[in-house]
Formats: sequence, structure tokens, C-alpha cells
Amino acid sequence: MDPLLLIVEWWWVAPSAVAAGTMGVIGVNRRNSTTSGRRLAVDAARHDLRSAQQTSAERRTALKIARADLTRILAERAAQRATADQVAAARRMLRERERDAKAASADVRARQVRLNAARAAIPAASAPRPLDRLQAEHDAVIGRWMRYETDAALQISYPAMTDVKRPETAAYLRAVDHAKEMRWAASGRVTPAEFAAYRDAVAELERAFEAAEHAAKVQAGEATSIPAWQDAAQDVLSRSAEAIDRAAGAAASALSAWTARRRPPADKH
Repeated sequence: MDPLLLIVEWWWVAPSAVAAGTMGVIGVNRRNSTTSGRRLAVDAARHDLRSAQQTSAERRTALKIARADLTRILAERAAQRATADQVAAARRMLRERERDAKAASADVRARQVRLNAARAAIPAASAPRPLDRLQAEHDAVIGRWMRYETDAALQISYPAMTDVKRPETAAYLRAVDHAKEMRWAASGRVTPAEFAAYRDAVAELERAFEAAEHAAKVQAGEATSIPAWQDAAQDVLSRSAEAIDRAAGAAASALSAWTARRRPPADKH
């Protein structure tokens, strides 16, 4: 990839900030810092939880319908008004709806954990706001990528990082465009939905960069291609989320019990 074309495409990145390890969108950070709000991440996490709860309710309804349909078709089969293929199809649909409902339920639990984490991470009055932190994370990923574009030694060692024909590199560049679009959308008075969309785009950008960098190192012979490494990492994250969820529930129960013990007894007349 021609570095000059890349710089033209990313004209919004301040070049002087590359050496310092951070970049910014001209005129956006200051405008957003006054409207982002300290609780924006909490509001976005609450928005995600409500959306997940709605999806979970819809999938539970779909599961009930699938069960009813299977019961009906089994009765019709007993009466010789349905075929074995229809029964098999109804069973497959029920299994799919069961998987969908379980996935939606797990998503609700994960969103609740994220909401609890966002509440615990509300910044102090003097600390950077959630949107400022998110923009810094975005800039950091772009800065890591720019090293491969501007450092001749890295270009020679890891040519796959700038080869747009590589699927991982192409996926990263698509994630760059999407994150940039969501960043501009999250300007002015940012809504929780806009912040959530930008947050998810930055998370996807970071995952895409990690995948592209891993693939480049595999091609350079510095890493081993292990298709299951992402699944293993996701399993670790899921188990961690469940542990956090259990810990948060235990802490809430303990706090409730402690408060109840300290409450003075009601006067008896």
C-alpha cells in the first residue's frame, strides 16, 4: 500500500501525535469533551442491556411457538395427517430456537456484567470522560498500525500488514472505515446508542488489528497458526464474565444483609 495514499485517506490523523503514541480528530475531541458526560458509558451499557433483554424475550416467545408447533405436528402425525419429514423439520426448528434462546440469555447476563463494570468505572470529575477514553483507544490502534506503514524495517519484516490482498488486512481496513464513520457520528451531543455503536466499532477495530498482526507474524515465521486460539480466548473471557457476575451478586447480597442488620428496629406501640 502506498504510504502517501494512506496518509491522504487518514488526513484527519494529526501526524505530530504519532511519535507521542496518540492521535486525534481535528476539532472533535474538544467539542465532544463538553458533551460526553461522566455517565455516558453507563447509559450506553444500560441501553445495550435493554436491547438484549428485548431480544431475549422475543426469542423465548419464538421458542414457545416452536414447542407448540412440534406438539401440534406430533399430534397430526399420530393421526396420519403429517409426514415424518415434517416432524423432523419441527424438531430441527425447536433445537434452533432453543440455541437462540440460550444465546440471548447469555447475552443478557454479559450485558449486566458490563453495566456493573461501567458503573464501577465512572470517572472522577477531573478524569477523562468515557468518550475521550474511547477516542484515545481508537487513536492507539491507528498508531500501532501506522508503525507498519511508516517504519521501513517493519514493512520488510511484515509485508502482510500492508498487503490489502490478505483477508486479515482487508478486514482491518474495513474496520478502520467503520470506526471512523462511527467516530464522526458520535460527535456533538452523543446519545447512548451512538456511544455504544462507536464503542463496538473500536472493539472490532482492535480485534481486526490483532488478527492482522497475528497473521503477519505467522507469515514471517514468528508465530504459529492455531485456528482455535480465538475460541480459547473467548472461553476464558466468558468464564471471567460469569465469575464477575457471581461476585457482583454475592457483594450485593452481602451489602443488603449488612444494611438490614444495621437498620434500627421499629418502635412497638
